[in-house]
Amino acid sequence: MMTTLVLALATSKTVLASDPDILSDYVLPQNSTSVDASFFTFTGFRGIFDQAPKTVKTTKASMVEFPALNGQSVSYAVLQLPPQTLLPPHTRPDAARLLFLLDGSLEVGLIDTKNNLYTKKLQAGDIFIFPKGLIHYQYNTDSQLPATAIAAFGSASARAVAVPPSVFASGIDDVILAKSFKIDIDTIRKIKAGLTTS
Repeated sequence: MMTTLVLALATSKTVLASDPDILSDYVLPQNSTSVDASFFTFTGFRGIFDQAPKTVKTTKASMVEFPALNGQSVSYAVLQLPPQTLLPPHTRPDAARLLFLLDGSLEVGLIDTKNNLYTKKLQAGDIFIFPKGLIHYQYNTDSQLPATAIAAFGSASARAVAVPPSVFASGIDDVILAKSFKIDIDTIRKIKAGLTTS
């Protein structure tokens, strides 16, 4: 019996919710046989601080923008939030996020699997961790100053799943949403309309 269990576990397929491990130092791009130092260099953040954006801006260095990250289980983003702007509730099913606030202030929050809400007002120099898979948000409550943060992810291709469109723009019937949220169908329709105009 024990031999059967060990054999079954050893031969079963493993389900991965993160990047797979690679068997080499790095992954060459397709149709390439060699690389130089430029392959390991990302220049996509040059100039992003030259002008303050008018809306929330996320500049990524993921596997798409920086192919050298393939197989490295890491990526990066610079988040720029003008005064009183919000990165709405979302989740990252395959990666934790480490957020380092460079300047300004941010209210951050996350909800754990027991439905506990944790919020914190971050100041420049603070770091906050958003565990993998948990719903979270970032909000610049300041009416005058922008906020800039660097986000590091434990995946070369960290997917984001935004909560509002996932629920209200997914095609779930209005009656089901109204019953789920204990509100009327007209309110559901107003929420949906608000999502399509923003």
